[in-house]
Amino acid sequence: MGIIFDPEVLHGIGKRAVAKGGSLRDKVAAIRQELAATYPGHVRLEDEWVFNIAGGAMGQMTLLHASLTEYVIVFGSPIGTEGYSGRFFAEDYFVILEGEQWAYGEGDEDRRVFRPGDMHHLPRGEARGYRMPDRCYALEYARGLILTMLPFGLADSFSSTLDPQPVLKTMRLYARATMGELFRGKI
Repeated sequence: MGIIFDPEVLHGIGKRAVAKGGSLRDKVAAIRQELAATYPGHVRLEDEWVFNIAGGAMGQMTLLHASLTEYVIVFGSPIGTEGYSGRFFAEDYFVILEGEQWAYGEGDEDRRVFRPGDMHHLPRGEARGYRMPDRCYALEYARGLILTMLPFGLADSFSSTLDPQPVLKTMRLYARATMGELFRGKI
């Protein structure tokens, strides 16, 4: 597998953006700039946002990197959301930039609470329920078989919202970024 990103490096970048403060746009710009310096040629510089409805949760995202084996996005909502994480052939890392994320696994009696600067790791093959009780945004990194995650990430747009626009925009962004990585010889 062609792995480029390191979750601990991303965690550090996310924590520095939190410490620096400012608006969400300021944090995303700082993250994008540091990622581009750390991983030259592998970070999208366009700040293009798209709705994402998956596992019953609705938010918005901007794509920083995508390939067949990894993606890096900023995901969140200004009003909160709640849903199912999904169960994947990939690991997922969620660095909170603003707000809180609550999560629980099957059989858990208590929630886990993640605050700005914290990293929530979802191991390959596990699933959780989660809630962002109010405004919450995070730097999200997934590593594994990303193509197997796409149906989950797009299904709600077909089955509940019946809105093809986020699907088309997401596929365009993902395809463009992934093709760029393939042309560079990266997976």
